Amino acid sequence: MEGSNSDTPNLDSAADYSTTDSIEIPTRGDISFEARVEALLFVSPGPISVGQLARTLEASPRKVQRALESLEVQYEGRGIRLQKHGSGYQLTTAPELAEDVESILHLEDTSRLSRAALEVLAIIAYQQPVTRPQIDSIRGVNSDSVLRTLLRHGLIEETGRSISPGRPILYSTTSEFLQHFGLSDMKDLPPLDLDTVADIGERIPLVDEETSE
Repeated sequence: MEGSNSDTPNLDSAADYSTTDSIEIPTRGDISFEARVEALLFVSPGPISVGQLARTLEASPRKVQRALESLEVQYEGRGIRLQKHGSGYQLTTAPELAEDVESILHLEDTSRLSRAALEVLAIIAYQQPVTRPQIDSIRGVNSDSVLRTLLRHGLIEETGRSISPGRPILYSTTSEFLQHFGLSDMKDLPPLDLDTVADIGERIPLVDEETSE
């Protein structure tokens, strides 16, 4: 037919492929406040305080606290836990799933805590902040090597100096300590029983010790 050109694109047909019905991406306003808090917890490299979350999200601390409490309930029975350490919160894997996590991260050969390390951890956990001389006095032996190992693996940290003569360093446990022992808060520590603590330590892969005592 005159004026017809088989190479001319059919614009009417092309209109059928319009992208006007493309999927709409939710905006921040469409996402719940709890989800926003969860996102910040997920990307935070360490514990983050209610105040930090409130400032970032431009919300009241009370609103943030309610969101944290709601998330904690939602995580019950799931693979993620909301852990509190001091004034900070962070997301961790459920301690009951340690074997699965170790397997995918190839941590099967990780050594376990020695009894000496467990003793030092127990003393610090229940007496913190505490100095090395105080730890040595309770144990009756020098604890330098154990403290170095626990510091290197992040289970304890230096939190200042005592006002006693010589101003020895004060030690406290960290959020990693809580995570390894499946605790959400220091208030969840059971009554002190070194035999029980040692039994738990035998079942949880943690750190090795440079030297045995």
